[in-house]
Amino acid sequence: MINASPVRAVTRALLRFLLRTLARIFFRVRVEGMKEALAANTGDGRRLLVVANHESFLDGILLGLFLPIKNMVFVVHTEVTKNIWLRTGLGLMADYLPVDPGNPMAMKRVIRLLESGRPVAIFPEGRITLTGSLMKVYEGPAFVAAKTNATLLPVRIDGPLRSYFSRVRGQGRRAFPRVTLTVLPATRLPMPEASNAKVRRYKSGEALRRLMQEMALAKRHQNTLYGVLCDAIERHGRDRRVVEDIKQVEYTYQDLLKMALMLGRLSARLTARGERVGLLLPNMAPTIGLFLGLTALKRVPAMLNYTAGVDGMQAACTAAQIRTLITSRAFVEQAKLAGKLSALQGLERIVYLEDLRGQATFFDKLWLMCWALRFPRQVEIEATPEDAAAVLFTSGSEGKPKGVVLSHRAILANIMQIRAIIDFTCDDRVLNVLPVFHSFGLTAGSLLPVLTGASLFLYPSPLHYRVIPELAYDRGCTVMFGTSTFLGNYARFAHPYDFYRLRYVVAGAEKLSNSVRDQWFEKFGIRILEGYGATETAPVIAVNTPMAYRGGTVGQFLPGLEYRLQAAPGIAQGGVLHVRGPNVMSGYLKADRPGELQTPASEFGEGWYETGDIVDVDDDGFVRIVGRLKRFAKVAGEMLSLEAVEKLALTASPGAQHAVSSRPDENKGEMLVLFTTDAGLGRAALQKAAQELGMPELSVPRKIVCVEALPLLGTGKTDYVVLKQMAEAA
Repeated sequence: MINASPVRAVTRALLRFLLRTLARIFFRVRVEGMKEALAANTGDGRRLLVVANHESFLDGILLGLFLPIKNMVFVVHTEVTKNIWLRTGLGLMADYLPVDPGNPMAMKRVIRLLESGRPVAIFPEGRITLTGSLMKVYEGPAFVAAKTNATLLPVRIDGPLRSYFSRVRGQGRRAFPRVTLTVLPATRLPMPEASNAKVRRYKSGEALRRLMQEMALAKRHQNTLYGVLCDAIERHGRDRRVVEDIKQVEYTYQDLLKMALMLGRLSARLTARGERVGLLLPNMAPTIGLFLGLTALKRVPAMLNYTAGVDGMQAACTAAQIRTLITSRAFVEQAKLAGKLSALQGLERIVYLEDLRGQATFFDKLWLMCWALRFPRQVEIEATPEDAAAVLFTSGSEGKPKGVVLSHRAILANIMQIRAIIDFTCDDRVLNVLPVFHSFGLTAGSLLPVLTGASLFLYPSPLHYRVIPELAYDRGCTVMFGTSTFLGNYARFAHPYDFYRLRYVVAGAEKLSNSVRDQWFEKFGIRILEGYGATETAPVIAVNTPMAYRGGTVGQFLPGLEYRLQAAPGIAQGGVLHVRGPNVMSGYLKADRPGELQTPASEFGEGWYETGDIVDVDDDGFVRIVGRLKRFAKVAGEMLSLEAVEKLALTASPGAQHAVSSRPDENKGEMLVLFTTDAGLGRAALQKAAQELGMPELSVPRKIVCVEALPLLGTGKTDYVVLKQMAEAA
């Protein structure tokens, strides 16, 4: 229905005025980026295609009422027009064109409309989201934009998802949520170069999908972690059960808020504003509460790695100038940390949670019940998104740990980047066994579910290989994060039905083994999504997703992240990865310059972070990790990847664990040293595997050392510092 009579035009104008007034009153509609919309709709005959995300049945009405674009035609799904009420409402409001987005021929009608000069609005997802995140993006609208060279005007719709007009079920829905329309700068999708139309359509669709993901970041939080916690409480309700730990107590948002307010208040008495406070605590609900409480009162939690040696912990405390350390007597006793604590120097006080709770006075409790819980936002000391939210420490696998200062902006941006590509919902239950001192365990494993309304189960150790699969089964967990080492061990001991409810298993922190990937698929029918990141990026940089998956890679870069590759000597394919984006750290704290923030910078300028990883990016944007720049050895003038040599050993002996280091050699510059748990592995088997893989003879280690187990860090990564020492002593 495209043509309208004069009477219908007058009726539409009156109806639009009435509905616009009602929408402003009840939904408090706000339009951001109106100048971009006016600039795109110049009326000079340019072809204009408006694309928007699809949250509810209100979306088309909102676009029609508040976008200053005249004579716009709405492309709607044929299913919508089957409903007489929707069809009648659409007819009264605007011109519409019913099409099936999955039918390539239907897009020809849209092309003709654009060529005639009529502005067109379309929802590339085709249907209203059922998950709250981006659904499948059809290739048709993208191909139309490329074919007609139309000006593309992206519009981000926020708010209707929480209304009763959406299809997302769960808590937090309300009759009249606040609605925001964010108009982004106009752009174009050039026709991709490809050998045939099918590939061009695919590449156009991928370009539009990336644009839609970028749109999800248009409303990045200009907030703090504690402020977003308050938002989540208002959205989902204080009675929502959000965290459970090993004590098998389900804590509601109200309980978590109590912990954050009281523990934050008591800790603030012992510390100064802006002070970095060391936390030496396991995965427990009070740890999350204390972390958020400290950030609310402008203290900076510094998450200490309790699996590191005394030297590593001392370097961390020195770098961050930690004067106060908060821990738990029960945890210190169970983890046998008393010796490490007594060896640390420079601390002014060690505070135990058991003592801290006992310091709460009657007036503290009165403050909590009568004021703080009623007005939680008033408790927070004013802060900006750029203020430091946490200090995490690098693993120290290749040297002394460095303190990584992450701002509120960085952590929240990374959470939004993850949510833009993976559909976590309020119905999910996340099992987090990765320690919170690890950026993967803190951001993705803990803060993401807590701040977005998903349920979280915290378990204190990833090493209990028999217990964790049973927990996943008993608690009905749907999302799990882990490393290749840990996931491989869970698969060994798990019953085939233990992970029956898992929707997503995301692997990171180390390269995912092919044997682990195959084992999970064959035993549980689950495809592991491998990702890649760094503590310095809060941590995720790239990840495979259900909509964009390619085996042998770590997926595509997150939306909002820029990257560049720097050529590396001796490396024919790929280069050293440099990244810049909203999730990049504020800077380093190093032991040789205590307390001094060293902001990120690289060959490409300020704000760029050099990862030290050599990667290769294919034409579709999928990232393949070639190796660490530091994990190359120069043998007889040839640059050899130590990770490739480890793959060679794994091919020769799949059932064992292997790690490779190097040591100086007078004749060839460096010598490869292979450490393996396979006592029977020899050079003959390695040479045969090298021939199968097409690797040079130089890749076969001359020195093979059998060990009972490889040295590991608490995160499951191989400890290459210890391994280097072993290689030099071998």
